[in-house]
Amino acid sequence: MKKITIADFAAMKKSGEKITMLTSYDYSTARLADSAGIESILVGDSLGMVMLGYSDTVSVTMEDMLHHCAAVSRGAENALVICDMPFMSYQTSVYDAVRNAGRLMQEGRAGAVKLEGGTDYAEHIRAIVKASIPVCGHIGLTPQSVNAFGGFKVQGKTADAARRLIEDALAVEEAGAFAVVLECVPAELAEYVSGMLSIPTIGIGAGAGCGGQVLVYQDMLAMYGDGGFTPKFVKRFADAGSVMKQAFGEYIKEVKDGSFPAEQHTFKADRSVMEEIKKLYGSKGDGAAEGAE
Repeated sequence: MKKITIADFAAMKKSGEKITMLTSYDYSTARLADSAGIESILVGDSLGMVMLGYSDTVSVTMEDMLHHCAAVSRGAENALVICDMPFMSYQTSVYDAVRNAGRLMQEGRAGAVKLEGGTDYAEHIRAIVKASIPVCGHIGLTPQSVNAFGGFKVQGKTADAARRLIEDALAVEEAGAFAVVLECVPAELAEYVSGMLSIPTIGIGAGAGCGGQVLVYQDMLAMYGDGGFTPKFVKRFADAGSVMKQAFGEYIKEVKDGSFPAEQHTFKADRSVMEEIKKLYGSKGDGAAEGAE
């Protein structure tokens, strides 16, 4: 499989082939997703909640994104790595937007950046694209603006809200974005918007009419343990959380009862070495081991 680029996104939009995207925040998970054939990996600022334990994405910094993006980029051989621009890394000015997008490409080794917002940030998108940095837009529910929205709510439910969402989508496309994420948008509206645009839409909670889909991998693998919140738009493709919890429990049990590590998990010392050691220090070590048993 060859390295996926924004040209492949355009070709898939033209042919009608759906685009697959998952989040990843570390080297080993990126390798797994990449080897499975995922076409794009999003290093989302969702890492604030799923990796760092924050209550929202607002607390995520550029340093957080750079650290995780670089790790993912080392693990993704074929997938296009898209890195989120965190809160206040681009809102302050066009200059800051270009400068920080450049850092994500240069230091984080991203293949593209993603930023939230429509018409209000078209100028920022245009400037970043002019600097030869591919941009993925993000409209609808934009988590960095959750405080302004008054919570995590479906967007575009009224005629006025739907009109604003369409204007945002067209502004993002006109500014030069190669794709746009639609989050928590009614399925019919998302499909309508997807048909209007020449660039692919990537849906999350926006129905099957989008040009592709993205999910947070911890959501789709049920990795939050008992009682974890699952958004309405998430399908659990595996219960990895239960498998991991069971494995952790088995590990604890076997360490406690002494059955792990077994002989096949240990290394052997040469007999002559141990005989020499016992001549020097006596059999205290044997006694300690017997006492521990």
